[in-house]
Amino acid sequence: MGTFNVNAARAQRLETLGREWKFELDGQTYTLPTEFPRQTAKKMQQLENEDVDGLLELLLGPEQFERFAQHDVSVQDVAAVLDAYGTETGLTLGEG
Repeated sequence: MGTFNVNAARAQRLETLGREWKFELDGQTYTLPTEFPRQTAKKMQQLENEDVDGLLELLLGPEQFERFAQHDVSVQDVAAVLDAYGTETGLTLGEG
């Protein structure tokens, strides 16, 4: 069996997914990273499970989060976005 090459796996993942995952809401496009640094993962772990806004702000960044917050969205809308994001990128969010 050969050695697992992290750089090759990352390159293949980014080639397949791109660097950003996009979703649209009320005609506005938002982007989430398809991968993020371990420091971001540590910040995610510090959030309470119910802190949906904290998670979104961390993933979207302040500018996009401010725009997103202007929309009238339900918790179910946010859950649908995060579920699709997790399915398509292989990242599991909000479970602890």
